[in-house]
Amino acid sequence: MRNFSAPVTDRKIRFAIVGCGRIAQNHIAALKTHADRAEIVGVCDNDPDALLNASRLTGADAFSDLKSMLARCDADVFVLTTPSGLHADQAIDVARAGRHVMTEKPMATRWSDGQRMVKACDDAGVRLFVVKQNRRNATLQLLKRAVEQGRFGRIYMVNINVFWTRPQEYYDSATWRGTWEFDGGAFMNQASHYVDLLDWLIGPIESLQAYTATLARNIEVEDSGVVSVKWRSGALGSMNVTMLTYPKNLEGSITIIGEKGTVRVGGVAVNEIQHWEFAEPAPEDADVQKASYATTSVYGFGHPLYYDNVIRVLQGEAEPETDGREGLKSLEVLIATYLSARDGRRIALPLNY
Repeated sequence: MRNFSAPVTDRKIRFAIVGCGRIAQNHIAALKTHADRAEIVGVCDNDPDALLNASRLTGADAFSDLKSMLARCDADVFVLTTPSGLHADQAIDVARAGRHVMTEKPMATRWSDGQRMVKACDDAGVRLFVVKQNRRNATLQLLKRAVEQGRFGRIYMVNINVFWTRPQEYYDSATWRGTWEFDGGAFMNQASHYVDLLDWLIGPIESLQAYTATLARNIEVEDSGVVSVKWRSGALGSMNVTMLTYPKNLEGSITIIGEKGTVRVGGVAVNEIQHWEFAEPAPEDADVQKASYATTSVYGFGHPLYYDNVIRVLQGEAEPETDGREGLKSLEVLIATYLSARDGRRIALPLNY
């Protein structure tokens, strides 16, 4: 049994943002929606311009490196919105300083790094939160309940498509993008939240077989790939990913075909329930129309809802929806996908621990 610090009940939860780039803006905006219960007390970046902008936007203290931030910032939670390959060492440094860790996806780019992060947080008695904000979107919440209620009966087949575009300029915008060490490719970075759906919605995977390719972009990692999946339940499925869709993001979807139901959630980012049909009606069917939402962003609107859970956990009112161990599930699938593509073989799960 892990022992965590006492709940915070007499003040706002204090957050620090480590990395002030693209995704950090979503975190800053999400925390502003919880201004009655949370505050940003520090921001950190080694880019002076990004740091200055974040400091002006939040009013928080500015730090140019994590070491000085840990020494001088009294945040309860350090939020890692840095390049993925930096997450492990940074998380371990934060844990050893006795602070809680929240990390953006993917939690790490190596299987051993993810395990190190979990162990370090366990040893320090601090929380490790892994951001999976897409789980909180209304469409997927409705789908999750349908699966949990057994409305599909036996699930036969699952298909996930991520047909987006990332031009060369996107990868050229920062030296770490498109690298194995710091970023990972289309599966690891852009489609990470969709990989998460494979286990979270359908259950443990028995094995998978993948192909990846770098077809058009000048990067180290893949810009396209496919993976075939067999679940322990016997269900079969596939996931198709590309960052080469012309001329813009086209689709982020999941289709589930079962014994007693068929559902397709599509749109550009699983934001539209496009087909919803079950043998037996249920009260939730009335929520299908209002669950769909318009979005101009592939990120969806889950970050504020994700932060609500984190705040409630630290106030002693809830359990984490996605902690480090939950984060390891999708990291394991990602690593298995890359091993399969590299070695040209089927990979059985779980990986050797």
